Amino acid sequence: MPMSAESTAEQAQQELIEDFEIFDNWMDRYQYIIDMGKQLPTFPEEWKADELKIQGCQSNVWMRHQRQGDKLHFDAISDAAIVSGLIAVLMRIYNDRPAEEIRATSPHFMTDLGLDKHLSPTRSNGLSAMLKRIYAVAEQEAA
Repeated sequence: MPMSAESTAEQAQQELIEDFEIFDNWMDRYQYIIDMGKQLPTFPEEWKADELKIQGCQSNVWMRHQRQGDKLHFDAISDAAIVSGLIAVLMRIYNDRPAEEIRATSPHFMTDLGLDKHLSPTRSNGLSAMLKRIYAVAEQEAA
């Protein structure tokens, strides 16, 4: 279900959780995550700079941000399909939101969706590293 322009990060998180309820097994959930990743906007090669690379991910992940008015816009990509899907999950919740809202939105989707149990430890670490970057940017921009 596409997110309405006026929804909050918390509502986006709730909608995502509801979307996942239609799948009864993890293979279908993984496929949905991978499909979400295929919808990510183009990430130009010149953005794949070392300073934009996220440390702590097994695969390569690059994330950049810019302030657009009172909102933070993120662009990110990975060379791994499942990780690109996880990026898409994070973007759906945290992208194009005010820094304060990002900071106030806890990532309970990880537990609610069972990602904490079904992702390999290295993927979980990568997801945590991406979240840390998003929160760090929001912290910095809010200051």
